[in-house]
Amino acid sequence: MSFEEKRTWIMAVVTVGAYATYLAIILGRAQSTPLTEVSYVSTLLYTIGAAIVATIVLNIVVATASPKDGDKKDQRDREIGQFGEHIGQSFVAIGGVAALGMSMAELDYFWIANAIYLAFVLSAVLGCAAKLVAYRRGFQPW
Repeated sequence: MSFEEKRTWIMAVVTVGAYATYLAIILGRAQSTPLTEVSYVSTLLYTIGAAIVATIVLNIVVATASPKDGDKKDQRDREIGQFGEHIGQSFVAIGGVAALGMSMAELDYFWIANAIYLAFVLSAVLGCAAKLVAYRRGFQPW
């Protein structure tokens, strides 16, 4: 397994884990409070920050475990990375349009912020899934 594929696995697992943690905390608080009144901002920022730190630390651990693979990135890795990013970015655009529509409909900030966060999570997960499929099943650049 190449270093870039390991990085993709790290990104996918950390992203899903961070979002699941965020949802568990927010939905746990919502048992006694209406969902739109739940304090979500600090939890959102902490889970995003923790995901960033966890990704960096895990990438360092993987790089030190196999130091000769840490700096190798060939043409195939670059093309798969670009392919995955292009596929994942579709959810960023969808999330932006959804947030724009929600703000024009004057929905609560809770829904707008969570729609954007979900869009980023889906973008990362879909991009990682596309990369992993390309690594496992082969990749044919168009």
